[in-house]
Amino acid sequence: MTHKLDLTDIQGNIIKAYGRYNFQKARYLFLRIDDGNKGRKFVGAITTKVTSAVPWDKQDTEGTSAVPQATTNIAFTFDGLQALEIPTASQRGFPDDFIMGMSKRKDILGDDGPSDPANWDKVWKEKVHVWISINGQSIDAVKKRYEWILEQVEASKGGVVLLTGHRGEKGEDNLPYQDASVLYDATGMPTSKEHFGYTDGIGDPVFEGQTNVPARVLGRGKLMRDGTWHPLATGEFLLGHVDEAMEYPKTAPKPWLLAHNGTYMVYRKLHENVGTFNRFLEEQSKSFDGSAEMLAAKFAGRWRNNGAPIVHAPDDASKIEWDQRYAAADEAGKRRMLTDFTYNEDIHGAKCPYSAHLRRINPRGSLEFGVKDAYDTPGALVNRRRILRRGLPYGEVKDSTRDDGNHGIIFMALNADIQRQFEFVQQQWINYANDFKEGNDKEVLLGNHDAKNPSKVVFSAEPGSGKPPHFVSNIPRLVETRGGDYFFIPSITALKAIAAGIVDPT
Repeated sequence: MTHKLDLTDIQGNIIKAYGRYNFQKARYLFLRIDDGNKGRKFVGAITTKVTSAVPWDKQDTEGTSAVPQATTNIAFTFDGLQALEIPTASQRGFPDDFIMGMSKRKDILGDDGPSDPANWDKVWKEKVHVWISINGQSIDAVKKRYEWILEQVEASKGGVVLLTGHRGEKGEDNLPYQDASVLYDATGMPTSKEHFGYTDGIGDPVFEGQTNVPARVLGRGKLMRDGTWHPLATGEFLLGHVDEAMEYPKTAPKPWLLAHNGTYMVYRKLHENVGTFNRFLEEQSKSFDGSAEMLAAKFAGRWRNNGAPIVHAPDDASKIEWDQRYAAADEAGKRRMLTDFTYNEDIHGAKCPYSAHLRRINPRGSLEFGVKDAYDTPGALVNRRRILRRGLPYGEVKDSTRDDGNHGIIFMALNADIQRQFEFVQQQWINYANDFKEGNDKEVLLGNHDAKNPSKVVFSAEPGSGKPPHFVSNIPRLVETRGGDYFFIPSITALKAIAAGIVDPT
């Protein structure tokens, strides 16, 4: 660890992806503040339960488990910070994207057609001020913490209102919370799957101060010229720290204590059209030179069953060999096989297509397109576009031939600069492809494909192979946005200052 962080001051959801710590259940609450003074008292009460980033040992000095049954974290929209009456000078320091909020950025994000804010869950028609998350090792632990938060809302005597308007499993549209959960296999074991069947969350970025385990950096940090991987600069994900440009993020509000160790969060509820995905995969596989599973892997950049990177297992035969090596590897070797790769031997995208989800959101060093020393480091164009992934699937697919229902992913992206990081990836790399020399071809899984003007992508053939490229056409909208907003996650110091009404930008 080259950069020491004050983990007691950082909210735990920034450093930890709770799902990896056996927190299989989550509940997200959204609230409105109607009285600034009562709202600050409410924030003060919640702060006493906020989970920090301090590492959890399996047992404390008395031999009891130190891992909590439930975690709690809190964040605010710009309107929420106004409602809490932080000084105007501090408000002016926030960036325009955060001030505007997600719905007003819909043209940048491609939230059109079924993803238009007019079609979002009812709760997003309300004025959302506060986001509170509960992650639990069991649903009972989540419910217990939820009841405690309801008591704090009640104690505010009308100063804070829990918003309703979430869709539910039985057709409800007015629930007071959004639940989420890992998905379970047929034996009841938790998995890392989402509703399309892909293994999720393998290559989350790693930054300085987050880990002291070099093996965790492989393929998840920044690629250096000598082929090694280093952690990304802390300032890409935490305000008040130096970023990859060797500067302090310019998105930080004043005073320093309000911004330091805080970050921005993008919350999106993404509905997955499972029936359409299954029909599209079946139809397209009829003309594809390979199995349907191989085609699904081409869409994502990883095979669905175990997350094998397709750049190292580019067809059905090589996947069998990869699986054999994977089965024989120890745990460290397996992790390395999943994350430690580049596209240096696949510059033309013949193995992992340019349109694959994995290559679009993290092209590693491939945007040099084989030109030696085009940039200072191979990943110079991507190191400033990385986002931390949090969140879990929600809902249940009751009929895999249908799209309706309430199932998808609660997507949460953490970054120090929403416009430079999340919005850039969403606009320029998912819904556009000029950086990949593919014109306006959209990423297959997340692109905002238009039924009136159907999308296509091209899978390149290996140069010299004599094989033609493969065209994937008539791509339907596979994922639809059903709500979301931009939030500021303060440090615990800043939370206490907000609660006490002592934020002082002078």
